[in-house]
Amino acid sequence: MTVRWGIVGCGDVCERKSGPAFQKASGSSLVAVMRRNRALAEDFARRHGVPRFYDDAEALVHDPDVDAVYVATPPGTHLEHALRACRAGKPAYVEKPMARNHDECAAMVRAFEQARVPLFVAYYRRGLERFRFARDIVGSGRIGTVSGVRYCYSSPHHARLDPRALPWRVQAEHAGGGLLLDLGSHTLDILDFILSPLQEVSGSAANRASPHDVEDTVAMSFVTQSGIPGTAHWSFAADAHADRNDILGTKGRISTPTFGEEPVEVAIDGKTEILSFLNPDSIQQPLIQSIVDALRGKGTCPSTGLTASRTSAVIDQALLSYYGTRSASFWEAPDRWPGRRRSSDATP
Repeated sequence: MTVRWGIVGCGDVCERKSGPAFQKASGSSLVAVMRRNRALAEDFARRHGVPRFYDDAEALVHDPDVDAVYVATPPGTHLEHALRACRAGKPAYVEKPMARNHDECAAMVRAFEQARVPLFVAYYRRGLERFRFARDIVGSGRIGTVSGVRYCYSSPHHARLDPRALPWRVQAEHAGGGLLLDLGSHTLDILDFILSPLQEVSGSAANRASPHDVEDTVAMSFVTQSGIPGTAHWSFAADAHADRNDILGTKGRISTPTFGEEPVEVAIDGKTEILSFLNPDSIQQPLIQSIVDALRGKGTCPSTGLTASRTSAVIDQALLSYYGTRSASFWEAPDRWPGRRRSSDATP
């Protein structure tokens, strides 16, 4: 059995990160793509050797040769397209973040559970060797009893933004918030994967220097289900780039970036080991392979609707003070967000 895929939203993320992986994975093929701009859909299909293209999502989902659907549109339409696949009885693989808030994720999970149709989410770092290695190191007890975890991320994203043409990633209507959802969600999900689900979440957020309404800085604390306290901080309005996870134990630590290919450091009893892990050319391929294997009855996938919805719940808690609520259509009323930076606010 070959799993035949259709893509809803064959944009930039599909060019290298995911699209080719559906063709490279064993037991998988990419048979159809869709984009609202028909010419762009046709261009993608031609360049990637895909037999059919559409400008209508409903038509792609109901193509009899499509067995499973990859939803690669912005998060604001994830629920809509995932439910379309669910009604057709077809498994869905949804880009991250899973949706704009946990309410949308929960609606998705309920629908797929009731229909008994598989649902997967593109937290593809769960499939990468470096994070599976980190999980094994922690689980083996080599760094002793894990006593804490800390994460720090910074970048000058604010300096790259044109206020006259803001990308969807910093528009709450499309993204559900700022770059914490698009980028920060990866770290929160991988900590869930390596350690255990995050609980007792509290956070604060602000917009310190960016020309948009959503947050550009977030600080949060949490305790994992297994009792490990942790902190995380993101600044998307800094002068330089930083990206580092430290998992601390009574005998040592393991450190790795979330995004880069810098080496993993394992320090145990005063000795440090440096290990390199290079990402595959199509970075989503290992996770996509696990989905294909699961659909063919030959394995399991570590990133499902249930695991991904936990990450969305954590994000909602971390951003609650900024938006006031993460329920309903909070993105429609930015004037009501308690944390929103007004033009009169001073920025030292």
